[in-house]
Amino acid sequence: MYTEKVMDHFEHPRNVGELENPSGMGTVGNPKCGDIMRIYLDIDENQVIRDVKFKTFGCGAAVATSSMATELVKGKTVQEAMAVTNKAVMEALDGLPPVKVHCSLLAEEAIHAALWDYAQKNGITIEGLEPPKDNIEEEEDEEDY
Repeated sequence: MYTEKVMDHFEHPRNVGELENPSGMGTVGNPKCGDIMRIYLDIDENQVIRDVKFKTFGCGAAVATSSMATELVKGKTVQEAMAVTNKAVMEALDGLPPVKVHCSLLAEEAIHAALWDYAQKNGITIEGLEPPKDNIEEEEDEEDY
């Protein structure tokens, strides 16, 4: 059973679309379930995320977690965006069914992949940021639900 917030973000997703010439773009997927998530970031000279958009191919939970993740990073600094975890996305949505936790992992990884792209384009290092995973399936198996 999905929470009201999950249903709201699925039925009325925020920040859907693409950004032309994004500061950073990240795409991640989970081949096991078929979900693919892409996040676009527009980051200003002070490392503040001015705008964020997403495109997701997947279930309702994947759309909802993408939508919520964009809401959580918009207006934040790059370092604040780094602190947005899959657990933060789930909490903001008032929870997800255990079989849908992987969707929140996709959201966290897509944010990190977009930040990685931004860092690479600008020749900078973002503290705590690791190279992105194209496929979160191996990480998901390690997660303790």
